Amino acid sequence: MSDAALKTPKLDELEKGKWPSFVTEIKMAAKKSPMARDLLGQLEKSYRDKLGYWKHGGIVGVMGYGGGVIGRYSALPEEFPNVSHFHTMRINQPAGWFYTTDSLRKICDIWEKRGSGLTNMHGSTGDIILLGTRTDQLEPIFSELQKIDFDIGGSGSDVRTPSCCCGMARCEWACYDTMAACYDFTMAYQDELHRPAFPYKFKFKFSGCPNDCVASIARADMSIIGTWRDNIQIDKAAVTEYAKSGMDIKADVVDNCPAKCMEWDGKELNIENSYCRRCMHCINVMSKALRPGKDRGATILLGSKAPIIEGAMLSSVLIPFYKMEPPYQELKDIIERIWDIWCEEGKNRERVGEFIQRVGMGNFLDAIELEPVAEMVAHPRENPYVFYEEYYEEGDEEEEKES
Repeated sequence: MSDAALKTPKLDELEKGKWPSFVTEIKMAAKKSPMARDLLGQLEKSYRDKLGYWKHGGIVGVMGYGGGVIGRYSALPEEFPNVSHFHTMRINQPAGWFYTTDSLRKICDIWEKRGSGLTNMHGSTGDIILLGTRTDQLEPIFSELQKIDFDIGGSGSDVRTPSCCCGMARCEWACYDTMAACYDFTMAYQDELHRPAFPYKFKFKFSGCPNDCVASIARADMSIIGTWRDNIQIDKAAVTEYAKSGMDIKADVVDNCPAKCMEWDGKELNIENSYCRRCMHCINVMSKALRPGKDRGATILLGSKAPIIEGAMLSSVLIPFYKMEPPYQELKDIIERIWDIWCEEGKNRERVGEFIQRVGMGNFLDAIELEPVAEMVAHPRENPYVFYEEYYEEGDEEEEKES
């Protein structure tokens, strides 16, 4: 297609307004990349015809890996030959998304040489997304990425690339070392990450505190969210300073507490910590006066997902408090028991949260050998009747008969 022939009136509409546009970025890449140029042509045709002209077919990837490459082909290869293959590669990002400029340049150099030059920094899971290459370029790209210490991430029915917030590297609220945990789990589950063997995807996300900056509670099958189990630390002098500076502590802090566990008498702030829900609101508002407690760890939650087959789900508590200390073996043992029962009994494309809904939390906990606790209750009973079974220790039955 010649320069004069490439007209994109539909796509041009997406460049109008004050927001950045992906169309502008593709046009910039198209000046050097034939793939990006044909991509513009196919997208324009899709918008005009109101049809998607991409098709997914077969398994495409690198030798020995079953995940990390999403195969994509044009349904119009004769009209747009440069995007007849347009595969996406997911690259395992560093923990906390910390890069050197040198490493970013090297990734971009590889992609401009062997792909479209288009990237997505980052995908919703966290990977570096490299958009658009041909099948015959996958192995050379993989080889060149290995030389600069990058590996392919997860895709398909496997462990997806674990991601975490910056944690203790930059955040004073982090209750455990998210980056160390993310790296440890990534290395421990390399086989599960690269070779799909599950009913469907499984995501780990590590958040250092209840602010949950990687949105783990809404998107991760296993959410590992930092918390504390002792009292919130209070600097009374700093609270007084906030009040003197004009902050309405009752309106801005106390009245917004979801647990209603705080009181302000005009001089002193009191917190009934046994009712605290660890929402972080008061700490965020008065960051100089309040801090998380000193006995820190994480709450382990399970089962969230986006609305694909069933509706959206938030994670539910699995372990109320766990000391996140290497090598995290007790948690890993539970994870592997979860995978065992899910792989054995789960349906195709059924996420762990959907599996738990189907079999019931009680049966699931029995299968993974975990005792139920009050924090696992999602909501009160829907009927007023309470049923329970009487259990007798050996000898109790005889004592009851005698009495």
